[in-house]
Amino acid sequence: MPESRGVVAAGTAGGPQHAGTEAPGDAGTPLTPVRWIWLAAWPVTAVFVLSNAATPLYVLWQREIGFSQGTLTVIFAFYILGLLGSLLVSGVVSDRIGRKPVLLPALALGMAACLIFATATTVPALVVARLFSGIAVGAVVSAGMAAVTDVAGEGRRRLAALLASSAMVFGAGLGPLLAGVLSEAAPAPTVTVFVLEIALLATAFLAVLRMPLRHRTATVKGTWVRIPVVPAGTRLQLVHGMAVFAPGITATSFVLSLGPSLLTGLLGTTSRITAGAMAFSMFLAATGVQFAVRRLRTRTILAAGAVSIVLGTVALITAVRTSSVPLLVTAALLAGAGQGMGQLGGLSLLNSTVPPHRLAEANAALNVGGYVPAGILPVTAGYLSDAMGLATATTVFATALMACAVLGGLLVLSTGHRAGPPAEG
Repeated sequence: MPESRGVVAAGTAGGPQHAGTEAPGDAGTPLTPVRWIWLAAWPVTAVFVLSNAATPLYVLWQREIGFSQGTLTVIFAFYILGLLGSLLVSGVVSDRIGRKPVLLPALALGMAACLIFATATTVPALVVARLFSGIAVGAVVSAGMAAVTDVAGEGRRRLAALLASSAMVFGAGLGPLLAGVLSEAAPAPTVTVFVLEIALLATAFLAVLRMPLRHRTATVKGTWVRIPVVPAGTRLQLVHGMAVFAPGITATSFVLSLGPSLLTGLLGTTSRITAGAMAFSMFLAATGVQFAVRRLRTRTILAAGAVSIVLGTVALITAVRTSSVPLLVTAALLAGAGQGMGQLGGLSLLNSTVPPHRLAEANAALNVGGYVPAGILPVTAGYLSDAMGLATATTVFATALMACAVLGGLLVLSTGHRAGPPAEG
């Protein structure tokens, strides 16, 4: 069905009502209040709090259960596995039958993950909890981010990209900070944060229930489970986004999975507050940089993201070779900034070119391209650290990541004249 690209009410999903979409109103209705755009982003934040809440707690589980650095990165990889599996389904389903039928079960699954985390006493339990977390996150990065755009409407797509992207990275940073502080200051260090997270997810559930989106019955034919794709004519934009987003999220994934171990090696401490604060600072940088660069052209944002990742890998290598905590923190901040700019650039390109009835699947495609290397490279580094030592494994990982970021930046610059408008006007 053809998609109209004309100006529509800011509360609509864009163009004529397409099968499988939800919309807050028909063309000609008043603008959706801005507060609803912010509220639509809250489920993204709430689920991403869960995504990284376990990070500072792994040192406790390692001591209580007993497992290696390689096993630790495998637990993290099951999160990626669940996320990728979810992305094969959630984007297509969301575009066909609506955002709410995808988001509500995802939030319920997130609550189940919290219960498993809070009672985990074995590695398989941690694996299942991470798997459930990944499935929930996969649904949110496709359907949840598309819902923000639907609520914002055609005229505010750049604002929607900014808020959805910022909600994601802010939640990703808030989770480990809460876990670190609560595990040190409250009783039951591996329980309290997940009880709080259940409450946050419950408020997100209520927000989705009341979100001004209309359900539509699916009439589009085709397979429901597939590798996410984007419409012809927008593939270059997807590749540009992946070229920087993938190295950026791989860098932050490394800090999340092995950062606490690096801190232990450099500082000789297992402070969960320190590990959580470093992760929070990393994602706070990812949040802040998006607001700082939002008026730049997308090409510039992506190129700057690639530069930030390269500088971050240099700082990481230097940090482990000189046992420098300030350089390790610098590497984390640069990684966060790189992911933030890569993510904002990628989402902005898709929001500005992909029709609304394909947007959730396009978001899923971007995240598949990012999370595949984010799952493979940190796991490889984890097993290399068991065999060769953490410093050597980190150097190998950072060198490979640097090469990927350089290639991504060069790709954006070589074809950047078609990379799109500013991220937010």
